[in-house]
Amino acid sequence: MKKIIVTGGSGFIGSNLVNFLIRKNFFVINLDKLTYASNSLKNNLRNKKNYKLIKVDIIDKKKIIKIIKKFKPKAIFNLAAETHVDRSIDGPDNFIQTNINGTFNFLEALRYLKKIGINPKLIHISTDEVYGDLKKGFRSDENYKYEPSSPYSASKASADHLVKSYVRTYKLKAVISNCCNNYGPFQFPEKLIPKIISNILTGKELPLYAKGKNSREWIHVEDHCEALFRLYLKGKIGESYNVGSAVNLQNIDLVKKILKIFKNMKIKIEKKSKIKFIKDRPGHDVNYALNSKKIYKYLNWKPKIKFEDGLRETIRWYLNNRNFIKSISKRNYEKRLGLKV
Repeated sequence: MKKIIVTGGSGFIGSNLVNFLIRKNFFVINLDKLTYASNSLKNNLRNKKNYKLIKVDIIDKKKIIKIIKKFKPKAIFNLAAETHVDRSIDGPDNFIQTNINGTFNFLEALRYLKKIGINPKLIHISTDEVYGDLKKGFRSDENYKYEPSSPYSASKASADHLVKSYVRTYKLKAVISNCCNNYGPFQFPEKLIPKIISNILTGKELPLYAKGKNSREWIHVEDHCEALFRLYLKGKIGESYNVGSAVNLQNIDLVKKILKIFKNMKIKIEKKSKIKFIKDRPGHDVNYALNSKKIYKYLNWKPKIKFEDGLRETIRWYLNNRNFIKSISKRNYEKRLGLKV
């Protein structure tokens, strides 16, 4: 049975990828620091013979080398990262440590392992936010300049540059994916879609920055997993691939869609669950949009899940799994972040 390592495999995208790979009959080793956003419910896989969870920080080079030497994986998907922009505004340190120093130490581990004949393919998962704020109607391709706006996106941009330099200088086998906003089951409720769903279910206000005009591109997490698997199979070493759906919505229109789905499902919405505009986050980008023609053309991948269908199924999942939200400490997601400037 082929072995694959997933770093950050207890996070939202990571846990979905772990389950995706298990369904593909891989032996999956999940390396995770198990922070506040770790998903213990999704990764309750102790009885699976082809799954192993190891608590480890990717910054720990010695442990990483030991683990990779033991399992000798065919590929490594690197999703270990701090990801919430507001948290990066309040405290950039964790983002620098994990996203930059963690990636550096991980690459150093791979550089050492290559010398002793262990050279797995690395799929490094990044974000569309590295391209920064785009003009309306414009879509950034893989050759577009990096212009990150937040400590989070700057840390991810730095990690991308490190990966590319190690491919060129040390001949590591790595590809990079830059994906748009993900949504789907088991997403931590500090993110927009689960935050709005959770607040509707608990009869709370629906907060939106400024006037809700910020535009984001959305993809279902299962489609993203399919794209990452395609990068493992056919992604060209040293290349970056945008992974997007071309489905862009302003945040206010997204929230209105969620409210409409609730009403169509005849689910009671409390009077308090209304849109409330709140103070904008510092340096907030207005528009992200990817040109994903490269992965469409050269790897024959396109998203399959229509946004409305995926959103409806996601809402239904949260309705049927209310314990997921209840199991998370409210102090980890209810307090407003991103105001310390």
